[in-house]
Amino acid sequence: MIHTTVGQLGHFLVILSFVTALVATVGYFLSALGQRSVVQAEPIEEPQLAYAGESSFGGKVARKKGKASVSTPLPPAKDDWRMLARWAFYIHAAAVVGIGASLYYIIYNHYFEYHYAWSHSSLALPVQYMISCFWEGQEGSFLLWLFWNAMLGLILTRASGKQWEAPMITIFALVQAFLASMILGVVFGDTFKLGSSPFLLLKEAMPDAPVFTMDPNFVPKDGNGLNPLLQNYWMVIHPPTTFLGYALTLIPFSYCIAGLWRNQPLAWIRPAFSWTLISGMVLGTAIMMGGYWAYETLNFGGYWNWDPVENSVFVPWLVLVGAIHTMLIAKRSSTGLKTAIILTISTFLLILYSTFVTRSGILGNASVHSFTDLGLSGQLLVYLLAFVTLAVVLAASKWKYIPSDEQETSIYTKEFWLFVGATVLCLAAFQIIATTSIPVYNKILESFGKISNLALPADQIAHYNKFQIWFFIVISLLTGVGQYMWWCKVDNKKWDALITPGILTLLISAGLIAFGEIKNPVYMVLLVASVFALMTNGAILLDIIRGNYRLSGGAIAHMGMALMLIGILYSAGYSKVISLNNSGLLISKQEEFTKNDNKENKENTLLWLNQPERMGPYQLTYRGQRIEARDVPGYIPRKDVMVIEGDFHGIALRDIEQNGKLYHKKGDTLALYPENTYYEVEYREPSGKVFSLYPRAQVNERMGLLASPDTRHQLDRDIYTYVNSVPDPGAENKWEKTETYSVAIKDTFFLNDYVAILDDVVRTNQVEGMEIGAADAAVRARVRVLDKNGEHILNPAFIIKNRMVAHPAEVSDELGVRIQLNEIDPRTGKFTFAVNRTQRDYVVMKAFEKPLINILWIGTLIVVIGFLIAAVRRYREFRKIEAKAV
Repeated sequence: MIHTTVGQLGHFLVILSFVTALVATVGYFLSALGQRSVVQAEPIEEPQLAYAGESSFGGKVARKKGKASVSTPLPPAKDDWRMLARWAFYIHAAAVVGIGASLYYIIYNHYFEYHYAWSHSSLALPVQYMISCFWEGQEGSFLLWLFWNAMLGLILTRASGKQWEAPMITIFALVQAFLASMILGVVFGDTFKLGSSPFLLLKEAMPDAPVFTMDPNFVPKDGNGLNPLLQNYWMVIHPPTTFLGYALTLIPFSYCIAGLWRNQPLAWIRPAFSWTLISGMVLGTAIMMGGYWAYETLNFGGYWNWDPVENSVFVPWLVLVGAIHTMLIAKRSSTGLKTAIILTISTFLLILYSTFVTRSGILGNASVHSFTDLGLSGQLLVYLLAFVTLAVVLAASKWKYIPSDEQETSIYTKEFWLFVGATVLCLAAFQIIATTSIPVYNKILESFGKISNLALPADQIAHYNKFQIWFFIVISLLTGVGQYMWWCKVDNKKWDALITPGILTLLISAGLIAFGEIKNPVYMVLLVASVFALMTNGAILLDIIRGNYRLSGGAIAHMGMALMLIGILYSAGYSKVISLNNSGLLISKQEEFTKNDNKENKENTLLWLNQPERMGPYQLTYRGQRIEARDVPGYIPRKDVMVIEGDFHGIALRDIEQNGKLYHKKGDTLALYPENTYYEVEYREPSGKVFSLYPRAQVNERMGLLASPDTRHQLDRDIYTYVNSVPDPGAENKWEKTETYSVAIKDTFFLNDYVAILDDVVRTNQVEGMEIGAADAAVRARVRVLDKNGEHILNPAFIIKNRMVAHPAEVSDELGVRIQLNEIDPRTGKFTFAVNRTQRDYVVMKAFEKPLINILWIGTLIVVIGFLIAAVRRYREFRKIEAKAV
């Protein structure tokens, strides 16, 4: 049965959201044009920024001695256009919620007749990963962005105030119209398509598939499933946080455009500032969530790889932080105001640019995160160019209303240092985006028939680090000096106030360099700069909290940034491979292991099952494959469950117990988490303390070996472990040709390169899986196998039951041996064994020590707290001023 109703409802709601967004745009635009203006005497705090001109709404701005009067447009007693637009936006928001509910209903109920559900979900996925399916595809991520914009728009229709609502929500609604068009899925003729619908049936998306010729109502029994790399709890919260950050950047952009439109290039900053701080906090949090997801899920050994998609989010955040600093000085500096306008506009445009490069297919294989092109690249380009044109034309036409500074800024003013800090942030952003955009340059040249030889750096981490480390050294120093300037600690052009934190910086840095064995001069400079930022901002913080702690947001955020840099310095600069191969033998001859002078062969350890190996200070033992059942805590041995392929269920081959509790009896069917196999690696410390890590891997038909690390978190370091090579856990053992041995008790023979001794053959009444009756007979051999780490006991049995002979095999995964007792000759006293050999179970693993990485995560949390304190303070200030004005 094909469930068409929910899809038709969803598609109708998409069309409704698009139409109502257009109606809201037009309605708010006409409302803004129709607003009446009256001249009100409003004192401007900074006389040097008073300007004379004519408002676009007809009001005048008049200069007066000591203060300026600015025309403020007031809404008419009855504004029909605004009411129409507001209700249109309400309906639009309701439609967006309905679209999301319809799509999730399809995914949750496994309606695989829909292309989106079939492409991104499967029957086995637990609920939290079904939520991730919602935004794995392009259409779902656009819908998530659309949702956050709609929710913020609803808040701002009430919170922005009557004078800002019309011009500001005009921009919001226009953005919503563009975003809704991305999921519209309307085709005009045979060539032009507007958007890509998430409610497309599978037979509509794949009309030429032979199965639909034979059965037009064919519905797959299961879907393709979620990308295994996204089956992580961080992927449940990271994308919504990222798109909330994207949506929040629209608020200062809309205020800025509205302010320029109203010929009030300064007035927009006060209501926008708290939102800008929240935007910086949320987007920064999303970036670090992505870094932590990479640290937990990907196996490149870190949390930041300078991937083009990572960069395309990081760059707008850097520019946004620069905008925050220039907004602080905009009221006192014309240069600061102009820069704040440029950076606020640039932040949103860079968000659109990052959307274009990651979703148009331009990045190709340059990024592991980028989306494939759904035919929306032209539409995305129009989206980007439309807002670039709008912002540039409007800013250029209104630039004349921003006066020049009357006095040149001195280096002894806070405005100078904040402006320099914003400039350095923008230079850092430019360096990143200039390199990241190389595929874009190539595509542009190709469109003109040119061939470009530009290529992304072969070692992108080294390339970006070489520049960015110096930018952040300068930023660290500026945060210290800038804070002292901001709080007027530097008096009479003397820098005496910085002497104490400077001395403390040198003493602490010298100690860290000496005892931490830091020998790289660049790392020394970064450490000194970070400690200086920590000391100076810490001193300022102590002064602030004695007075009003609400003023401490900036100092706290800067201290968090300094801690982050220290954490990055140690965890990345002094990350140490501890899984060194000291055997002198090559683990693999594959190119992945032999390139770069056998780097991976030298930095990986081969572990055979249950055979201890020394690795640095640890003794490691691989304890076998594990799987994860949905209702059983921890991990269970894979050999205890017969996994049903493609069904994500298994049959218990023995009782499943954990911590003394019986969860499943032998023969029960149990639900498994999909596809992943965990490899238990036991670490024994010199003190005798033992802990286990469970790196996971999945042998995927489309993507090969997908390995994710497991990490032991300690106070001063992390032990980071992942597997680089494993046998296919789903493959059957390939047994070699049977070898036969006839031996007497106490005889020695060779068993798969091991020495084996037949110690004894004794009668037994217990054989697993078989009941031995009084008329039956069974014996069990005791074969002792010696290796370098000790001995293994194998007990193959020989059974006579109901006049039939059985000889069940004994299998040793550690030895890679299957042995059967096939014959007993009482005349000669000889016992005949059939032996097969196979590949022993093993893992090839790599492990790092990452010192002081917790300082990075602690610093991230402190930065977020600083942003939050500052945002709450600025919001309260704005509300107090609004209340006084009323």
